[in-house]
Amino acid sequence: MAKILAADIGGTNSRFALFEADGARLEIGDSIWLPTHGAGTFPELLEQLWASDFPARPGSFDAAVLAPAGAVYGGMTCPHLPNAPWGIDLNEVDFGTGAVRLINDFSAQAYATRTSAVDDALVVQAGEPVEGETIAVIGAGTGLGYSALLKTGSAWSALPSEGGHMAFPFIGRDEAEYAEFNRMESGRNWPEGDSVVTGLGLRLVHKFLTGEDLDPKEISARITPESETTRWYARFYARACRNWAIGLMSTGGFFIAGGIAAKNRMFVEVPEFMNEFHNSHVYGDFLHTVPVKLNCNEESGLFGAAFFGAQMLSDRGAGA
Repeated sequence: MAKILAADIGGTNSRFALFEADGARLEIGDSIWLPTHGAGTFPELLEQLWASDFPARPGSFDAAVLAPAGAVYGGMTCPHLPNAPWGIDLNEVDFGTGAVRLINDFSAQAYATRTSAVDDALVVQAGEPVEGETIAVIGAGTGLGYSALLKTGSAWSALPSEGGHMAFPFIGRDEAEYAEFNRMESGRNWPEGDSVVTGLGLRLVHKFLTGEDLDPKEISARITPESETTRWYARFYARACRNWAIGLMSTGGFFIAGGIAAKNRMFVEVPEFMNEFHNSHVYGDFLHTVPVKLNCNEESGLFGAAFFGAQMLSDRGAGA
């Protein structure tokens, strides 16, 4: 069996895990979480990892795949993590193997949809995915992540995306007032997914509707399915999902990830969510057929990174 070191490098935590891969089957072993801001640089984070009781050292695994929450270039660098104090350059570190790659964190979430990490995903809308067709992934947390999984021959390829920075569409007079409020409060050039369907977005829409300036945890503790904040946020989340589903024609399925919905399932369970998801004068019928699931597995990014690592080793073996 091949041994794979997988990592999910987020703005708050950096998660590492060792996997054993036997063909398409992945078994997770030891794992550890380290505070991302507890290290001044990426090499320093790795020094903390090697110095811990985590049973991995350079050269003790066959491949390493790290999934940072930022744009990845050439599979080797992530110059800027939007919510962390440093970037990543794999040329600066030695893992003891040449099979080392960076993939975007939501590319990892896309690969995870082909693993056991989503076995217990919550069904939001039932449907039959078309095997081998495009799978869409979206998820709100600190940022809004987008990806898609495409079948290329016998392998799967994830589409990297920074779609959270696209301008967000608003409808009607009330939403137009909120759009300007969001732009002013966030200090951005325009309202974007990262300021609307994220923890920041939850804080801003709640402040707009109630006048209360609370952090997302405080808001989550006090809102209910009947709250206006819940209804507005669910509608915005569904709009982002609908646009991505149509943009990709995701007949292979649609997965929602990220901590916001995982910790507040009511955002995808209230009627406003599916009403808005289906709201298309052209593709309403199609949207009713898309299988939609909520992935609440906090380790799914690790499974996705390991899946990519297993494919990478398989490709290298095939080319040998």
